[in-house]
Formats: sequence, structure tokens, C-alpha cells
Amino acid sequence: MTEEEKQSKIDGAVERLRASQDPEKAAEAERLNAERAEHERIMTGNASGTDAARSRINPDFVIEDNPHAHIKHVIGVVSGKGGVGKSFVTASLANRMRAKGHATGILDADITGPSIPKMYGLHGGVIGDEFGSFPMTTDNDIEVMSMNVLLDTEDTPVIWRGPVIAGVVKQFWTDVQWGDLDYLFVDMPPGTGDVPLTAFQSLPLDGIVIVTSPQELVSLIVKKAYNMAQMMNIPVLGVVENYSYMNCPHCGEKISVFGESSIDEVASELNIPVLGKLPMDPTYAQNADNGICYSLDIPALEPADSILESL
Repeated sequence: MTEEEKQSKIDGAVERLRASQDPEKAAEAERLNAERAEHERIMTGNASGTDAARSRINPDFVIEDNPHAHIKHVIGVVSGKGGVGKSFVTASLANRMRAKGHATGILDADITGPSIPKMYGLHGGVIGDEFGSFPMTTDNDIEVMSMNVLLDTEDTPVIWRGPVIAGVVKQFWTDVQWGDLDYLFVDMPPGTGDVPLTAFQSLPLDGIVIVTSPQELVSLIVKKAYNMAQMMNIPVLGVVENYSYMNCPHCGEKISVFGESSIDEVASELNIPVLGKLPMDPTYAQNADNGICYSLDIPALEPADSILESL
């Protein structure tokens, strides 16, 4: 028995002793002990996530792992607004970890606007058994679960309210047999709504990566995501700036299409690292559209490697 377990039993005994003269207090003490025992049972049985990540989860929001999922590190990829290429960055980070030999997966939590399957050329065909569904596997051996591989057709809209969508994200954790993974990247929808809130509260996140673009409102966008993470006690691993610049195909001059970047200043103010500045490159879009995003080499994301591998 660990010291924590001993202390828990002592605390329970003290509570029962104090409540022994008052039936209402006795009932409340029993309820609290039952909740504590259930929380300990779930957390002891959960095999995914680091101890530090699991300890940040409030007992009220704990969800059980799938018994056939053992995930070392869970990384959320978020953005304060849409249209910044968050899914592309998620896929690119996953590709880099897989290329380094790490077992990697992507949980596509953007339920109403999933794009991960298209980027990898995945189409339907999810199977399962009594223990849950099996994720699909990309050509570069990344495990993927997304709403788009569960729909009758890829262009079928998901017209659900927030709580239902958040419930599906939980099911992608509890009902999917992820197997043994070193990294699971969670591609979240933009903003600070139901799905990011659910993921922050219930998944054992080691931290998040914020994706943004070089516009005047970049400071506001990054700070919204950063402040939400701070409020939820989730570490911010760093920020990636997408569409940072483009290279002229004729002279090679670097062109700041969306204006000069201020990401270094914002990152310095928040004391978080810049994990990469991705250029605008037509090849990136073409490969993603053709389902071969894994064939891209994106050296601009190299600073992210050391951060992720140090977890």
C-alpha cells in the first residue's frame, strides 16, 4: 500500500468518526469516500498519459481508458480562430514523430469539420469488436480516428449540438483501441468551446501546441488559447506560426503575405517557445489535397522535435 493510499484510508476513517453522531454527516462522509474510491479505481486502472497529466484531471471529469490503449503522451493542437492550418500542423507534427520511429496517432476532435482523413487518403472502413473500434492506419503507419471515416459519405454534414459533439470526443478516447502509442495528437476545432473544454478537462494532456498566422490580431488569438490553457492548468508547449511567409518562385525573395510577423514578441511576452514558422508553399496544399501529406519534409518544424521528445 502506497503512502497516498494509507493517507486516504486515514482520512476516510477520520471523516466517519467525525460524522458518527450525525446521520446526515455520516451519509455525506460515505458519499465522499465512495467518490474518492471510484476516482482512485479509475486512475489506477488507466494506463494512458503521464502521472503528471492524470493528476491535473478533476475527479468529476475523469474518463476511463480503453483497456487496449496505452498512450505515453497526449498533445493537444489548438488555435484561437479558424483558417490557420491547424490540422496541417497536427499532421506535420505527427509525421515528424513517426519518422523518428515513435508510435504515433491522431485523434481528430474537429467533429463537424474533420480534415485529417483527406490529408492521408483515408476513406471509411472502420471495424471493431467488443472492446471498441480500431483506428485506421495511414501509409506511414499513423493511427487515425476521425468522424469522417464513420459517416455514410464524406460530405455528410454533422449537425449536432455541442454536448453531443463533446461526447463523441470522449468516445474516441474510451471506445477506440489505440494500442501502444508514444504520442497521440488531438486535433481540436478552433476557439474555446465545448470540445477544447472537454479535452482539457478529461484527457491526460501533457500540453498543447498553439497554431496561429501572422496577422495583426495574432496577439489576441494566441492569448485567448494561452489563457484558456492557463485557466485549465494545461502546459503550453509552444506556438507554431503558419503562413509565415512565401518564397518568390523566381528570385527567392521572402515575401510576408500577411504582414510582418510578431510571433517572436508575443511568444517572449508569454514565455513560450516558437516551435516553427511555416512558409506558404503550394506543394503543401497539393500533397494534403492528394492524401499524401506524409511525404512532405517540413524542416521549419524542427524546433518542435526536441520539445516533444523531452516530455
